[in-house]
Amino acid sequence: MLNNYLGAFKKYAQFNGRARRQEFWQFMLVHLVVAIVLAVLDNVLGLAPEGIPYGALTGLYMLAALIPTLALEVRRLHDTNRSGWWLLIGLIPFGGIVLIVFWAQAGHQGPNAHGADPKGAELGAPTFDGPSFGQPGPDAPPAV
Repeated sequence: MLNNYLGAFKKYAQFNGRARRQEFWQFMLVHLVVAIVLAVLDNVLGLAPEGIPYGALTGLYMLAALIPTLALEVRRLHDTNRSGWWLLIGLIPFGGIVLIVFWAQAGHQGPNAHGADPKGAELGAPTFDGPSFGQPGPDAPPAV
């Protein structure tokens, strides 16, 4: 789990390529836990201003994690065969729900415009590029 979290920081500003669901959701889980722990520390240490739930520690962490988080979100969209520009839908009401649905979907099997299938490459599984219309399948009878 921590490997996926640290992996996002190692790929700090890498907006190209693809990210698996496992990599994305494990990063988001650890990211949320770190942010909550830092917010609690901010309040315990008195670093959070009155009426604001977070302070300097949480703010610095969120600033440091902004670019890796955006890059991971874009790579996850790439895995579902969508452009990273879909992130902008989060700026409209209920757009965040659409993004969560996109991020939760299974990745595109086989290579797509954004790179090779990270799941197929990792597991050595065969990839599927989609139906090839007009091409005989492996079980098709010989042409006459």
